[in-house]
Amino acid sequence: MVGYWLNTKVFTNIALNYMLLGVAFSAAFSNIISEEKLNAATGCFQPILGICLLGAIVDLGAPLDYHLILGAGLYTFIYIAARACGKYFGARTGAKMMKMPKTVQQYLGFTLLPHSGVSLVFTGIICATLEGGGESELAVIVKGTIAAAAVINEIIAVIMAKKGFEKAGEIA
Repeated sequence: MVGYWLNTKVFTNIALNYMLLGVAFSAAFSNIISEEKLNAATGCFQPILGICLLGAIVDLGAPLDYHLILGAGLYTFIYIAARACGKYFGARTGAKMMKMPKTVQQYLGFTLLPHSGVSLVFTGIICATLEGGGESELAVIVKGTIAAAAVINEIIAVIMAKKGFEKAGEIA
């Protein structure tokens, strides 16, 4: 309701994404109330939330043409390398600035490498926007790149994250 009002009365020349509005509301709500109240409020629908999140991710991933993964090639490599460097060096720089322990400075970036469903959510938003603007060829490239990166990252990056946790002494 608030999102619709903002879209029609306040931001009349741009379109807000209702999914992102929901994320923003949820983040604000969960940070306003105490953890006990949050657990009480979310505890009863946690199983339903898990099923809905799974459904959203499957819905976003299902229309991806997996043949695009092979065609994305160079774009996928550039995306994975740039994302990995950004995660690793960004975490390292931030940890150094905050004077965190050496293990955090060295290994936090590795633990941030795995992809998540968030990338598929944003891919869906980006592709819908591109296709709506007549850029369907670019949407195909984005879909292929993110699908390939998600598959590759869920194999390689999870192993690297585990090694980062091990080297930091957080798990055996």
